[in-house]
Amino acid sequence: MAVNYDKLMLGELERGAGKKLLLHSCCAPCSSYCLTQVAPVFQTTVFYYNPNLDSPEEYEKRRAEQIRLLDETGLAAFLDGGYSPEEFEQIARGFEDAPEGGARCMRCFRLRLGRTAREAKERGFDCFATTLTVSPLKNAELINEIGFALGREYGVTYLPSDFKKRDGYRRSVELSKEHGLYRQNYCGCRFSKREGTT
Repeated sequence: MAVNYDKLMLGELERGAGKKLLLHSCCAPCSSYCLTQVAPVFQTTVFYYNPNLDSPEEYEKRRAEQIRLLDETGLAAFLDGGYSPEEFEQIARGFEDAPEGGARCMRCFRLRLGRTAREAKERGFDCFATTLTVSPLKNAELINEIGFALGREYGVTYLPSDFKKRDGYRRSVELSKEHGLYRQNYCGCRFSKREGTT
């Protein structure tokens, strides 16, 4: 039987008042809706860590938009994980021809969520989460399985999610338009740019 990760998140939101959440974000458009769900409950900090991005220019453009959204909304603090594309290239090596959504993406999710879990533990956050589940093209079950495993590995609570539920993805598109956010047409890595997938 499939796990309802959105229902699990709603249960955690009921118990999360005042706790500190480190929310991994891939970009401002994806974080826009996610923040409306978690920021009213958690003391939220957005962790922008995306070594998969295909160029320093793309990294900086998305970073600037993330900061602008947070400045405009006041929903969360900001923490930059730094741009280290060699970390992504290392985990992608040997998986260059993997299909989009396959083993290479799984390794990328684990890289980014692993760093988020580590930062959450080291900085004293109560829990961590990711905006990645807002995309209809991302496997929420796989992302949540990785998140739970990393939570156990690092000893910090993982907040499950399936942010695309309850019209989350549609709402993220609307919020992106409302804030005039740069909305890219690919996930971020050179492989997804080739495929044109978000």
